[in-house]
Amino acid sequence: MKIRIVTLGCKLNFAESSALMNTLIERGHERAKDGEKADLVIVNTCTVTDTADHKDRQAIHRIKRENPNAKVIVTGCYAKLKPQEIAAMAEVDHVLPKDDSIFQPAYSRDDRTRCFLKVQDGCNYFCTYCTIPLARGRSRNPKISDVARQAEQALEQGAKEIVLTGVNIGDFGRSTGEKFIDLLRTIDDISQQPYRVRISSCEPNLLTDEIIRFVAESEHFAPHFHIPLQSGSDEVLKIMNRHYDTSLFSDRIALIRTLMPEAFIGVDCMVGVRGETEDRWREYAEYVKRLDISQLHVFTYSERANTKMLTMPLEVVPKPERERRSRIMHEISEQKLNAFYERNKGRKATILWESKRSGGMMSGFTENYIKVSRPYDKARVNTFEQITI
Repeated sequence: MKIRIVTLGCKLNFAESSALMNTLIERGHERAKDGEKADLVIVNTCTVTDTADHKDRQAIHRIKRENPNAKVIVTGCYAKLKPQEIAAMAEVDHVLPKDDSIFQPAYSRDDRTRCFLKVQDGCNYFCTYCTIPLARGRSRNPKISDVARQAEQALEQGAKEIVLTGVNIGDFGRSTGEKFIDLLRTIDDISQQPYRVRISSCEPNLLTDEIIRFVAESEHFAPHFHIPLQSGSDEVLKIMNRHYDTSLFSDRIALIRTLMPEAFIGVDCMVGVRGETEDRWREYAEYVKRLDISQLHVFTYSERANTKMLTMPLEVVPKPERERRSRIMHEISEQKLNAFYERNKGRKATILWESKRSGGMMSGFTENYIKVSRPYDKARVNTFEQITI
C-alpha cells in the first residue's frame, strides 16, 4: 500500500509522523513519492488556534482532491479534541484520536542532516487559554537512558544535529524522577563525532540559570533559545495562569546575553487575549520593544472550547483589534530580526549544510540559527564548515 502522511503544526508532530511512517514501512508498505497517488493518506493535525483548525480542514479537502481514491485517516490534536467535527467531513474515512495516557517515543529521520527527537509529551500547567493538556494529556517522559539510545542511533544513521522536542520540555523527569539538566548532560556526551544539539521551546520558569550556563559552556549545545513569553503585562500573565512574571523573563534574557551575546532568542507572543485592555496592551508592546531578543513568534488569540478563560469576567478584545495588535508585533519582530542579522555580519560561525537544493543553491544554519546560502556543492551536504557570515 502506498502511504502519504501530511503533518501540520509543531516539530513534535513531525517527529511523531516520521515514527509512524517508519513503522508502516517496516510492515511492508511504501511511502508515496511526490506526485504519486496514495492509497492511504494520514493527516496529523494541530489545534492550537482556530486558524490551525481551518488549515487542518483545508488540508483534508486538498488531499482528497489530489488523491480521490485514497482512504483518509485523521489523527493528532484536532482529532483528539473535535473527533465528531472531523468525522462529519465527507472526505474523512476514519478518525483516530491520540492516546494521551502513555509516552510514545518518536524521532524524525526524514532529513539525514537533522533529527527531531521527542523527549517529553503533555502538560500539567493548564493555562487559561490553552487546550493542549486536553489534547496531549498530562506531562510524561521516557528515561534518560532511552533518549540517549535514540540520539545515538540518529547519529549512527548520519544525523549531525539533534533537536530535543516536547510539549513542555523543561518539565522532563516528571514520570521518571530525573532532571532535565541531567538529560542535557547525557546528550552532550553520547558521541566523539561532531554533532550539534538544539533545545526547542522551554518555559522561562523551567529554563534555569543552571541550564543557561550549561549551554554556554557546552561543546555541542547551540546558543539558540525559544522561550514563551505570551504577554508583557504581569496582570495578563496572572490571568493566563502563567508561572512567571516579566521580571523573571527579563532576568533569563539578560543572563543569556551576558554569557552568549551572539545567541538567537526566539520568543512566543500571544495578542488579543481576554483581559488584554488597551493599557495592558501598550505595556506589553513597550516591554517587548525593550527586550534584547532576535525574533517573535506571534499568535492571535482565539476562543477555545473548555478553557477557563471563557468563564472569567474579562474584557473581550474585538477581532479587528486583535489583528491590528498582531501586525504591530510582526513589525517589531521584523525589526529585531534585521538588527540581529546586522550584528552578525562579519562574524565567524559554523554552518551545517543541508541536502535541499533550490535554484542551484544550498543552505544551512549557523549554531545561532542564521540561515546562510551558497552555490550547491554535493560534497558539502551534511558537513560542518567554518564560515564568515
